[in-house]
Amino acid sequence: MAMTAQVKAEVARIPVTKACCRKAEVSTTLRFSGGLHIVSGRIVIEAELDTAAAARRLRQEIAEVYGHESEIIVQQGAGVRKTTLYVVRIARGGELLARQTGLVDGGARPVRGLPPQVVSGPSCDAVAAWRGAFLARGSLTEPGRSSALEIGCPGPEAALAMVGAARRVGVSAKAREVRGGDRVVIRDGEAIGALLTRLGAHETLLAWEERRMRREVRATANRLANFDDANQRRSARAAVAAGARAQRALDILAEEVPDHLRLAGELRVQHREASLEELGQLHEPPLTKDAIAGRIRRLLAMADKRAHDLGIDDTEAGLNPDQYADG
Repeated sequence: MAMTAQVKAEVARIPVTKACCRKAEVSTTLRFSGGLHIVSGRIVIEAELDTAAAARRLRQEIAEVYGHESEIIVQQGAGVRKTTLYVVRIARGGELLARQTGLVDGGARPVRGLPPQVVSGPSCDAVAAWRGAFLARGSLTEPGRSSALEIGCPGPEAALAMVGAARRVGVSAKAREVRGGDRVVIRDGEAIGALLTRLGAHETLLAWEERRMRREVRATANRLANFDDANQRRSARAAVAAGARAQRALDILAEEVPDHLRLAGELRVQHREASLEELGQLHEPPLTKDAIAGRIRRLLAMADKRAHDLGIDDTEAGLNPDQYADG
Protein backbone atom coordinates (compact mmCIF):
# COMPACT_ATOMS: atom_id res chain seq x y z
CA MET A 1 0.00 0.00 0.00
CA ALA A 2 2.81 2.39 -0.89
CA MET A 3 0.43 4.86 -2.55
CA THR A 4 -1.76 4.99 0.57
CA ALA A 5 1.21 5.77 2.80
CA GLN A 6 2.39 8.44 0.37
CA VAL A 7 -1.01 10.18 0.34
CA LYS A 8 -1.30 10.12 4.14
CA ALA A 9 2.22 11.42 4.63
CA GLU A 10 1.62 14.28 2.20
CA VAL A 11 -1.86 15.18 3.50
CA ALA A 12 -0.64 15.14 7.10
CA ARG A 13 1.81 17.94 6.24
CA ILE A 14 -0.75 20.28 4.68
CA PRO A 15 -1.22 23.44 6.76
CA VAL A 16 -4.83 24.47 7.39
CA THR A 17 -5.64 27.90 8.78
CA LYS A 18 -9.43 28.25 8.49
CA ALA A 19 -11.12 27.37 11.78
CA CYS A 20 -14.12 25.71 10.12
CA CYS A 21 -11.87 23.42 8.07
CA ARG A 22 -9.76 22.46 11.08
CA LYS A 23 -12.90 21.60 13.04
CA ALA A 24 -14.37 19.58 10.16
CA GLU A 25 -11.14 17.60 9.77
CA VAL A 26 -10.87 16.84 13.50
CA SER A 27 -14.55 15.84 13.73
CA THR A 28 -14.31 13.51 10.74
CA THR A 29 -11.00 11.99 11.81
CA LEU A 30 -12.44 11.21 15.25
CA ARG A 31 -15.66 9.85 13.74
CA PHE A 32 -13.86 7.49 11.36
CA SER A 33 -10.98 6.42 13.59
CA GLY A 34 -12.37 6.79 17.06
CA GLY A 35 -14.53 5.22 19.62
CA LEU A 36 -16.42 6.62 22.58
CA HIS A 37 -15.81 4.66 25.78
CA ILE A 38 -17.34 5.04 29.21
CA VAL A 39 -14.65 4.79 31.89
CA SER A 40 -15.70 5.32 35.51
CA GLY A 41 -18.79 7.13 34.30
CA ARG A 42 -16.84 9.50 32.02
CA ILE A 43 -16.59 9.61 28.22
CA VAL A 44 -13.11 8.77 26.94
CA ILE A 45 -12.27 9.26 23.25
CA GLU A 46 -9.77 7.00 21.52
CA ALA A 47 -8.79 7.48 17.87
CA GLU A 48 -6.82 4.66 16.20
CA LEU A 49 -4.59 5.78 13.30
CA ASP A 50 -2.06 3.82 11.27
CA THR A 51 0.55 6.58 10.81
CA ALA A 52 2.45 8.57 13.40
CA ALA A 53 2.13 11.74 11.31
CA ALA A 54 -1.68 11.52 11.32
CA ALA A 55 -1.71 10.93 15.09
CA ARG A 56 0.54 13.92 15.75
CA ARG A 57 -1.58 16.09 13.47
CA LEU A 58 -4.80 15.09 15.24
CA ARG A 59 -3.28 15.67 18.68
CA GLN A 60 -2.02 19.12 17.67
CA GLU A 61 -5.36 20.15 16.14
CA ILE A 62 -7.28 19.02 19.22
CA ALA A 63 -4.98 21.08 21.43
CA GLU A 64 -4.95 24.22 19.28
CA VAL A 65 -8.59 24.27 18.17
CA TYR A 66 -10.37 22.87 21.24
CA GLY A 67 -7.78 23.28 24.01
CA HIS A 68 -7.82 19.64 25.16
CA GLU A 69 -4.79 17.62 26.12
CA SER A 70 -4.30 14.13 24.72
CA GLU A 71 -1.74 11.38 24.67
CA ILE A 72 -0.47 9.05 21.95
CA ILE A 73 -0.26 5.36 22.78
CA VAL A 74 1.76 3.20 20.38
CA GLN A 75 0.45 -0.34 19.92
CA GLN A 76 2.90 -2.60 18.12
CA GLY A 77 1.56 -5.10 15.62
CA ALA A 78 1.00 -8.59 16.98
CA GLY A 79 -0.90 -11.72 16.00
CA VAL A 80 -3.25 -11.19 13.07
CA ARG A 81 -2.60 -7.44 13.03
CA LYS A 82 0.88 -6.81 11.64
CA THR A 83 0.78 -3.01 11.51
CA THR A 84 1.50 -0.54 14.30
CA LEU A 85 -1.39 1.56 15.59
CA TYR A 86 -1.12 5.05 17.07
CA VAL A 87 -3.96 5.71 19.51
CA VAL A 88 -4.78 9.33 20.36
CA ARG A 89 -6.52 9.18 23.74
CA ILE A 90 -8.48 12.02 25.34
CA ALA A 91 -9.46 11.12 28.88
CA ARG A 92 -9.91 14.50 30.59
CA GLY A 93 -12.61 16.55 28.91
CA GLY A 94 -13.65 13.70 26.62
CA GLU A 95 -17.38 14.39 26.99
CA LEU A 96 -16.91 18.09 26.27
CA LEU A 97 -14.80 17.35 23.19
CA ALA A 98 -17.39 14.85 21.98
CA ARG A 99 -20.03 17.59 22.15
CA GLN A 100 -17.76 20.21 20.58
CA THR A 101 -16.89 17.99 17.63
CA GLY A 102 -20.45 16.73 17.14
CA LEU A 103 -19.69 13.10 18.00
CA VAL A 104 -22.69 13.17 20.36
CA ASP A 105 -25.90 15.16 20.19
CA GLY A 106 -27.54 17.29 22.87
CA GLY A 107 -28.78 14.17 24.64
CA ALA A 108 -25.28 12.66 24.74
CA ARG A 109 -26.30 10.11 22.11
CA PRO A 110 -23.64 9.17 19.51
CA VAL A 111 -24.18 10.71 16.07
CA ARG A 112 -24.54 7.99 13.44
CA GLY A 113 -23.37 9.94 10.37
CA LEU A 114 -21.22 13.05 10.30
CA PRO A 115 -21.80 16.02 12.61
CA PRO A 116 -24.44 18.45 11.25
CA GLN A 117 -21.96 21.32 11.08
CA VAL A 118 -19.77 19.29 8.71
CA VAL A 119 -22.64 18.09 6.52
CA SER A 120 -24.11 21.60 6.11
CA GLY A 121 -20.80 23.49 5.97
CA PRO A 122 -19.17 25.10 2.92
CA SER A 123 -17.29 23.12 0.27
CA CYS A 124 -13.97 23.68 2.08
CA ASP A 125 -15.43 21.70 5.00
CA ALA A 126 -16.28 18.87 2.60
CA VAL A 127 -12.63 18.77 1.49
CA ALA A 128 -11.50 18.82 5.12
CA ALA A 129 -13.89 15.95 5.90
CA TRP A 130 -12.38 13.86 3.13
CA ARG A 131 -8.90 14.74 4.35
CA GLY A 132 -9.76 13.59 7.87
CA ALA A 133 -11.53 10.44 6.66
CA PHE A 134 -8.59 9.46 4.44
CA LEU A 135 -6.09 9.98 7.27
CA ALA A 136 -8.28 7.76 9.44
CA ARG A 137 -9.41 4.94 7.14
CA GLY A 138 -8.39 5.76 3.56
CA SER A 139 -6.57 3.67 0.96
CA LEU A 140 -5.37 4.23 -2.60
CA THR A 141 -4.43 1.25 -4.76
CA GLU A 142 -1.98 1.27 -7.63
CA PRO A 143 -3.38 2.31 -11.03
CA GLY A 144 -4.69 -0.65 -12.98
CA ARG A 145 -7.81 -2.62 -13.71
CA SER A 146 -9.00 -2.56 -10.06
CA SER A 147 -7.53 0.77 -8.95
CA ALA A 148 -9.63 2.63 -6.39
CA LEU A 149 -9.61 5.27 -3.68
CA GLU A 150 -11.60 3.95 -0.73
CA ILE A 151 -12.67 5.00 2.74
CA GLY A 152 -13.71 2.49 5.38
CA CYS A 153 -16.75 3.91 7.16
CA PRO A 154 -18.15 3.31 10.67
CA GLY A 155 -21.66 2.85 9.28
CA PRO A 156 -23.94 3.40 6.26
CA GLU A 157 -24.96 6.87 7.45
CA ALA A 158 -21.32 8.00 7.53
CA ALA A 159 -20.75 6.46 4.09
CA LEU A 160 -23.68 8.38 2.59
CA ALA A 161 -22.44 11.58 4.26
CA MET A 162 -19.04 11.11 2.57
CA VAL A 163 -20.72 10.51 -0.80
CA GLY A 164 -22.52 13.82 -0.31
CA ALA A 165 -19.28 15.57 0.66
CA ALA A 166 -17.63 14.25 -2.51
CA ARG A 167 -20.54 15.51 -4.60
CA ARG A 168 -20.14 18.99 -3.07
CA VAL A 169 -16.57 19.16 -4.42
CA GLY A 170 -17.51 17.82 -7.86
CA VAL A 171 -16.39 14.21 -7.42
CA SER A 172 -18.58 11.14 -7.97
CA ALA A 173 -18.30 8.47 -5.25
CA LYS A 174 -20.37 5.42 -4.35
CA ALA A 175 -21.28 3.86 -1.01
CA ARG A 176 -20.94 0.06 -0.92
CA GLU A 177 -21.12 -2.75 1.59
CA VAL A 178 -18.02 -4.91 1.24
CA ARG A 179 -17.53 -8.04 3.38
CA GLY A 180 -19.96 -6.76 5.97
CA GLY A 181 -18.39 -3.30 6.18
CA ASP A 182 -19.44 0.03 4.71
CA ARG A 183 -17.09 1.74 2.28
CA VAL A 184 -17.05 4.75 -0.02
CA VAL A 185 -15.35 3.94 -3.31
CA ILE A 186 -14.05 6.06 -6.20
CA ARG A 187 -12.87 3.99 -9.19
CA ASP A 188 -12.80 6.46 -12.07
CA GLY A 189 -9.21 7.58 -12.71
CA GLU A 190 -10.18 11.18 -13.47
CA ALA A 191 -12.28 11.39 -10.30
CA ILE A 192 -9.42 9.99 -8.20
CA GLY A 193 -7.09 12.59 -9.69
CA ALA A 194 -9.58 15.38 -8.99
CA LEU A 195 -9.98 14.37 -5.35
CA LEU A 196 -6.21 14.04 -4.78
CA THR A 197 -5.91 17.57 -6.17
CA ARG A 198 -8.58 18.87 -3.80
CA LEU A 199 -6.88 17.14 -0.86
CA GLY A 200 -3.59 18.81 -1.76
CA ALA A 201 -1.73 15.55 -2.50
CA HIS A 202 -0.04 16.94 -5.61
CA GLU A 203 3.17 14.90 -5.39
CA THR A 204 1.19 11.69 -5.01
CA LEU A 205 -1.05 12.69 -7.92
CA LEU A 206 1.97 13.09 -10.21
CA ALA A 207 3.34 9.69 -9.19
CA TRP A 208 -0.11 8.04 -9.53
CA GLU A 209 -0.73 9.58 -12.98
CA GLU A 210 2.73 8.50 -14.16
CA ARG A 211 2.09 4.90 -13.13
CA ARG A 212 -1.41 5.05 -14.59
CA MET A 213 -0.07 6.27 -17.94
CA ARG A 214 2.66 3.63 -17.95
CA ARG A 215 0.12 0.86 -17.32
CA GLU A 216 -2.20 2.19 -20.03
CA VAL A 217 0.64 2.31 -22.57
CA ARG A 218 1.65 -1.24 -21.68
CA ALA A 219 -1.94 -2.47 -21.88
CA THR A 220 -2.42 -0.79 -25.27
CA ALA A 221 0.79 -2.35 -26.59
CA ASN A 222 -0.32 -5.79 -25.41
CA ARG A 223 -3.74 -5.39 -27.03
CA LEU A 224 -2.17 -4.34 -30.34
CA ALA A 225 0.30 -7.22 -30.21
CA ASN A 226 -2.50 -9.71 -29.54
CA PHE A 227 -4.59 -8.15 -32.29
CA ASP A 228 -1.73 -8.39 -34.82
CA ASP A 229 -0.99 -11.98 -33.79
CA ALA A 230 -4.64 -12.97 -34.21
CA ASN A 231 -4.78 -11.28 -37.62
CA GLN A 232 -1.65 -13.11 -38.75
CA ARG A 233 -3.10 -16.46 -37.64
CA ARG A 234 -6.36 -15.77 -39.45
CA SER A 235 -4.51 -14.71 -42.60
CA ALA A 236 -2.35 -17.84 -42.52
CA ARG A 237 -5.37 -20.13 -42.08
CA ALA A 238 -7.20 -18.35 -44.89
CA ALA A 239 -4.18 -18.73 -47.21
CA VAL A 240 -3.90 -22.46 -46.45
CA ALA A 241 -7.63 -22.89 -47.08
CA ALA A 242 -7.33 -20.99 -50.38
CA GLY A 243 -4.47 -23.32 -51.39
CA ALA A 244 -6.61 -26.37 -50.68
CA ARG A 245 -9.48 -24.95 -52.74
CA ALA A 246 -7.12 -24.07 -55.57
CA GLN A 247 -5.81 -27.66 -55.65
CA ARG A 248 -9.38 -29.00 -55.76
CA ALA A 249 -10.23 -26.55 -58.58
CA LEU A 250 -7.28 -27.72 -60.66
CA ASP A 251 -8.33 -31.35 -60.11
CA ILE A 252 -11.93 -30.62 -61.16
CA LEU A 253 -11.06 -28.65 -64.29
CA ALA A 254 -8.09 -30.79 -65.32
CA GLU A 255 -7.19 -29.81 -68.92
CA GLU A 256 -10.06 -27.35 -69.26
CA VAL A 257 -8.48 -24.64 -67.11
CA PRO A 258 -7.07 -21.61 -69.00
CA ASP A 259 -3.28 -21.23 -68.72
CA HIS A 260 -3.34 -17.87 -66.91
CA LEU A 261 -5.76 -19.22 -64.28
CA ARG A 262 -3.77 -22.45 -63.98
CA LEU A 263 -0.58 -20.49 -63.24
CA ALA A 264 -2.35 -18.45 -60.53
CA GLY A 265 -3.81 -21.62 -59.00
CA GLU A 266 -0.47 -23.44 -59.00
CA LEU A 267 1.23 -20.51 -57.27
CA ARG A 268 -1.48 -20.61 -54.60
CA VAL A 269 -0.98 -24.35 -54.13
CA GLN A 270 2.81 -24.17 -54.04
CA HIS A 271 2.96 -21.20 -51.64
CA ARG A 272 0.03 -21.80 -49.29
CA GLU A 273 1.13 -19.44 -46.52
CA ALA A 274 2.19 -16.58 -48.79
CA SER A 275 0.14 -13.38 -48.94
CA LEU A 276 -1.59 -12.30 -52.13
CA GLU A 277 0.98 -9.54 -52.55
CA GLU A 278 3.78 -12.11 -52.33
CA LEU A 279 2.02 -14.37 -54.86
CA GLY A 280 1.74 -11.45 -57.26
CA GLN A 281 5.51 -10.90 -57.06
CA LEU A 282 6.15 -14.61 -57.76
CA HIS A 283 4.08 -14.49 -60.95
CA GLU A 284 5.82 -14.05 -64.30
CA PRO A 285 5.31 -11.26 -65.18
CA PRO A 286 4.58 -9.81 -61.69
CA LEU A 287 0.95 -8.98 -60.93
CA THR A 288 -0.71 -6.73 -58.40
CA LYS A 289 -2.40 -8.20 -55.35
CA ASP A 290 -5.84 -7.48 -56.82
CA ALA A 291 -4.94 -9.07 -60.16
CA ILE A 292 -3.71 -12.36 -58.66
CA ALA A 293 -6.71 -12.45 -56.30
CA GLY A 294 -9.07 -11.93 -59.23
CA ARG A 295 -7.56 -14.83 -61.19
CA ILE A 296 -7.81 -17.17 -58.21
CA ARG A 297 -11.45 -16.16 -57.66
CA ARG A 298 -12.25 -16.86 -61.33
CA LEU A 299 -10.51 -20.23 -61.10
CA LEU A 300 -12.56 -21.24 -58.06
CA ALA A 301 -15.81 -19.98 -59.57
CA MET A 302 -15.19 -21.88 -62.80
CA ALA A 303 -14.38 -25.08 -60.86
CA ASP A 304 -17.45 -24.76 -58.60
CA LYS A 305 -19.71 -24.34 -61.66
CA ARG A 306 -18.12 -27.35 -63.32
CA ALA A 307 -18.55 -29.42 -60.14
CA HIS A 308 -22.22 -28.44 -59.95
CA ASP A 309 -22.77 -29.50 -63.55
CA LEU A 310 -21.07 -32.86 -62.91
CA GLY A 311 -22.81 -33.41 -59.57
CA ILE A 312 -19.57 -33.75 -57.62
CA ASP A 313 -18.11 -32.00 -54.57
CA ASP A 314 -17.06 -28.41 -55.16
CA THR A 315 -13.84 -26.68 -54.05
CA GLU A 316 -15.01 -26.29 -50.45
CA ALA A 317 -15.57 -29.98 -49.92
CA GLY A 318 -12.19 -30.69 -48.39
CA LEU A 319 -12.11 -27.82 -45.89
CA ASN A 320 -12.57 -28.24 -42.13
CA PRO A 321 -14.99 -25.85 -40.34
CA ASP A 322 -12.22 -23.44 -39.25
CA GLN A 323 -10.85 -23.17 -42.77
CA TYR A 324 -14.33 -22.72 -44.19
CA ALA A 325 -15.00 -19.82 -41.81
CA ASP A 326 -11.71 -18.10 -42.63
CA GLY A 327 -11.66 -18.90 -46.33
